[in-house]
Amino acid sequence: MKKTISSCIQVATNYALSEGEIRRLLETPKIPEHGDLSFPCFALAKIDKENPSLVAKALTTKLTHEWIDHVKAVGPYVNIFLNKKAISQLIIQAVLHQGENYGQSGIGKGKTIVLDFSSPNIAKPFSMGHLRSTVIGHSLALIAEKHGYDTVKINHLGDWGTQFGKLITAYKHWGNEALIKKEPIKELLQLYVKFHEKAEEHPHLHEEARAWFRKLELDDEEAKQLWSWFRDESLKEFEKTYQLLGVSFDSNHGEAFYNKQMNAIVDTLQHSDLLYTSDGAEIVPLSEENLPPCLIKKSDGATLYATRDITAAIYRKQTYQFDEALYIVGPEQSIHFQQVKAVLSKMGHSWAAHIHHIPFGLYLQEGKKMSTRKGRVILLEEVLQDAIQLAAENIDQKNPHLKNKEEVAKSVGVGAIIFHDLKNERMKQIEFSLEDMLTFEGETGPYVQYTQARAQSILHKSRQQTYQIEGLSSAYAWQVAKLLSLYPNKLVLAQEKSAPSIIAKYLIRLAQSFNKYYANEKILHEDEHLSSRLGLVKAVTIILTDGLHLLGMKAPQKM
Repeated sequence: MKKTISSCIQVATNYALSEGEIRRLLETPKIPEHGDLSFPCFALAKIDKENPSLVAKALTTKLTHEWIDHVKAVGPYVNIFLNKKAISQLIIQAVLHQGENYGQSGIGKGKTIVLDFSSPNIAKPFSMGHLRSTVIGHSLALIAEKHGYDTVKINHLGDWGTQFGKLITAYKHWGNEALIKKEPIKELLQLYVKFHEKAEEHPHLHEEARAWFRKLELDDEEAKQLWSWFRDESLKEFEKTYQLLGVSFDSNHGEAFYNKQMNAIVDTLQHSDLLYTSDGAEIVPLSEENLPPCLIKKSDGATLYATRDITAAIYRKQTYQFDEALYIVGPEQSIHFQQVKAVLSKMGHSWAAHIHHIPFGLYLQEGKKMSTRKGRVILLEEVLQDAIQLAAENIDQKNPHLKNKEEVAKSVGVGAIIFHDLKNERMKQIEFSLEDMLTFEGETGPYVQYTQARAQSILHKSRQQTYQIEGLSSAYAWQVAKLLSLYPNKLVLAQEKSAPSIIAKYLIRLAQSFNKYYANEKILHEDEHLSSRLGLVKAVTIILTDGLHLLGMKAPQKM
């Protein structure tokens, strides 16, 4: 629509500006009474060396098209009022014809994106701190698939590193096998916290922990047995949470998977004269890149995150031949990923330029970052179960005879948590508030889900299966139709900016606009416009359902 109007302006102004320049200048007035589109004439006035207001007035006499109802000059702006009936007809027909394919751009056809997200640490609880990476990564994968990309979703489990030396040390000192078998994650967390408390009084525990991790790297039988036990118990607990969230992965290869591949990478760095020794440790200097040196091996021979991530990146490129690789990881890892990319580039891997760190704001608890080490943890599964319980109570009060109540309560409760996260801009810090998360009124996931269910109910009552669309000209219907036309652009922006919040905020606007339409018009009134109104309702259900899916949420037919 904007492209067509831009072309009209281009012709009316004798091609003084390109169609792309005009499209970028076109604005959408915040007040509907000011038109559907507005074109500022400053750029044209500069070319013509004329007063912008006079240029605007002259343009109104030349701007005509079957999609334009009328135009009005207001100072230096040309306000454009579109032909509601003609354009709403085209929009509704397009959505109904394309269905769930509406908004697909095809920009990812034949391309592969690898997404590294969630990636919790073994032997620690799946806390609220892991929610953002999990739901943002899952949504970005779904958005990419909408655009035609093949995706590879990787759960790069934190199943290696010095923390396992700490955990084994804690278990050897204070662990109880029976208690761990009964409540594995709870007990392992308590041991991990206890280690750090005791280590403040007894620093030698850190040396003991490093020694145990070194044993683990050397395949010590006892260390490996304890590590495997902690890992297996953790995976069982993680899977419960993933099932609640509806999240799955194509690979669960964690850090340990790359252990046997790292020596070859270190050898390559050595043979390429990239590796230097500093205080007994092995590093890749990155002063030319204005970065700290990348630590490849500690002085005791232990490997680090960087070693494993460099190895993992090369493995993923060889295995999946990705076009883009996204790491949905907290902002504190920013320099780390810059170092990894820099080392890969020095190794001659030009594809390192297509590795992107996608950071996000963190959940805070009383203004502070959540910390497993300090025992400041809120378990995600408990939050999800609380949300499901509250949703079930709401259903019992408002629709006690609803079929599949448990399934709907799960969709609504889990959806409330996911939407609360994703409606926030990705880099925003979020103060954890269970009350805010479980509020179902206002700009929330349940509000969008309920709007979709309401629209489905209207269609069910009408029993109409096909729609003859002639277009609608009422103000409320027009606002809904205009929003529907924006969906493809929102999907492209969400992909380009790695921002699911763009879709979440759009869905709120669409739901609000539809509810105004529902409140002010008799949709099921028997007249010549009934089929067109029902077609608009059907189009809304298509977009709301698809948008919720892209956020990783379900759209119940009834609530």
